[in-house]
Amino acid sequence: MILVNGAASSTLNKAAWFTRIRTMNRKIYSTVSSSKPVSLKIQHSRSESNPEPAANGASGSETRVYVRKKRLKHEALEKDSQLCRLPDIEEFAFKKKTASPSSSRRSTETSINVTSVKTAGNPPENWVQVLEGIRQMRSSGDAPVDSMGCDKAGSFLPSTERRFAVLVGSLLSSQTKDQVNNAAIHRLHQKGLLTPEAIDKADESTIRELIYPVGFYTRKATYMKKIAKICLVKYNGDIPSSLDDLLALPGIGPKMAHLILHIAWNDVQGICVDTHVHRICNRLGWVSRPGTKQKTSSPEETRVALQQWLPKEEWVAINPLLVGFGQTICTPLRPRCETCSVNKLCPAAFKETSSPSSKLKKSNQSKQL
Repeated sequence: MILVNGAASSTLNKAAWFTRIRTMNRKIYSTVSSSKPVSLKIQHSRSESNPEPAANGASGSETRVYVRKKRLKHEALEKDSQLCRLPDIEEFAFKKKTASPSSSRRSTETSINVTSVKTAGNPPENWVQVLEGIRQMRSSGDAPVDSMGCDKAGSFLPSTERRFAVLVGSLLSSQTKDQVNNAAIHRLHQKGLLTPEAIDKADESTIRELIYPVGFYTRKATYMKKIAKICLVKYNGDIPSSLDDLLALPGIGPKMAHLILHIAWNDVQGICVDTHVHRICNRLGWVSRPGTKQKTSSPEETRVALQQWLPKEEWVAINPLLVGFGQTICTPLRPRCETCSVNKLCPAAFKETSSPSSKLKKSNQSKQL
């Protein structure tokens, strides 16, 4: 009986012992499992405050590097989104603006980059032959600029009124085809709104309706009102006669200012470079960034580079010559290289997306070979 009782008590003790072991194991497991994220959090904070190398190679520093890369990638995307926006007409106007120190630093850097664009000073090879070939192709005078350019605005008006008409026509010409611009000037003249006095008194909504559909017509109507007021107050109804004063007008950039000086005042201080001149000069290899063969990135850079070698007696004629060439043959899309008489001297000939007839000619030439 005593033996039986002893065996029973021994069995109970073992059962209690196993129960305690299982309970302890559960507590240890729960403690260990709950401590893992705590240890990771401590490891993260330790690595941020006092970075130390981890023993197993997988530490919080790796997580911190990952987060940093993600943040840098996000910042890069924000910068790219700011750079990939469309230009606005105000960006082509050279007027002083009040801005933060950071923005003023950016504008200073931009102006430095623009004015520092230079070529080696030597004219490009065969430029005289190329220019003469373009003159022969343009001898027919069938481009829109030949009959509807800004120099035709108000040609029938007295000198003072014609100068103001040239100013208005130049303002409206930005991002606008010559046909559309010429029609807008004609409508303004029919309504008697081609003088600073008339525009100053007219409603802005009326001006908008008359100049539509020129590019940025809403903003240009506002600029016309402001320019008319400035001409009346500061220039007694006439227009500015200096480059700096023209650039101070709202909406007037370098291309417009030089064009107005050429036409209105017969004053040649620089080349009028628009998108056509900018595109063709780069295709011909006439301009490049200093010390490289890279293309210039803006019409203003092209102007500065072109003026380094082009003789001054060509500064006025080069604009309508290349503009008409760009409107008829060396077009922005699908240039007609097959009809260009100087294509053998052009580095970009047949390399850009060309017209269907150009592709057909090239295929026929390859078949003959």
